[in-house]
Amino acid sequence: MIKPADIQYTGQFGPQNRPALVAKVQAALSPARFAHVLRVEETAVELAQANGVNLEQASIAGLTHDYAKERPDQDFQALLATGDYDPALATAGNEIWHGVLGATLIQQELGVTDEEILTAIRQHTVGGVTMTPLSQVLYQADYIEPGRDFPGVATARQLTAQSLALGVAYQTWHTLSYLVTQGVAVYPATLATYNAWVPSKRKEFEINE
Repeated sequence: MIKPADIQYTGQFGPQNRPALVAKVQAALSPARFAHVLRVEETAVELAQANGVNLEQASIAGLTHDYAKERPDQDFQALLATGDYDPALATAGNEIWHGVLGATLIQQELGVTDEEILTAIRQHTVGGVTMTPLSQVLYQADYIEPGRDFPGVATARQLTAQSLALGVAYQTWHTLSYLVTQGVAVYPATLATYNAWVPSKRKEFEINE
């Protein structure tokens, strides 16, 4: 099993070497958040190996997905002011912004140029109607990394091991169910992800939480 530290970056996706990228991400995050990022990277690389996904892309996506998580709201509002984003983002918050908008900061500040990686980062908070295997890997790695402990995570891990698509469907169902019980607004892209992934896979997993 290849570990993240063993992956040699080629530079074709942006960053030239992993240690420099790790240092930049670490400088932007609290110790707890950075530890989560490393666990997500390791899980993403494991899922990538199991599903024939490029390991360098998985490593970079895992390392950078939460780079903007602890940025002030003003940084995201400045991006929104450019008018180049979904208007629905105006009433969202950091839980959505750090992925959808954070990808722009990751491109600008970390030099990640690969659009497939940037799309995976955008989608790791809301999913997508269409998701590449890399996007599915990151979406699931963030959800099932070893530090996660919530009702349903064991099922999510089991289903993801069977099929990335099953894992995506289960995660989307589980997340939307939680949001509904909390009575909070649901970002439109999350609803679109649910409609695209859950109905077709619903009968393939048991829901008993």
